[in-house]
Amino acid sequence: MAFNKEKRRKKIKQSIRKAVNGTAIRPRLTVYRSNKQIYAQLVDDVTGVTLASAGSLKEKKAQKGNKTEQAKLVGSMIADKAKTSGIESVVFDRNGYLYHGRVKALADAAREAGLKF
Repeated sequence: MAFNKEKRRKKIKQSIRKAVNGTAIRPRLTVYRSNKQIYAQLVDDVTGVTLASAGSLKEKKAQKGNKTEQAKLVGSMIADKAKTSGIESVVFDRNGYLYHGRVKALADAAREAGLKF
């Protein structure tokens, strides 16, 4: 059976979500990557609530630079929002994407800003 990219990503995403769950103390940091933008959310899976979010489309300062630089800015923004909410450690959910390029840049920037994975 032939898969297209989206079906393949959904299948990988399902296997990741079996193992990764977020709580109020240690929420899930999930990443969504489109062709032009990148977004990150902190999700408490127990109550089904998004605790914080950041994206390259929302923030004016994240619109400058190439996509990898935008991802770094979004990573540092989500880490700052997490710290103001009192969150120090998260579970990283790459959402079916490869841990490479923009996804890795976002995660590294969040780590540098003080989030623990």
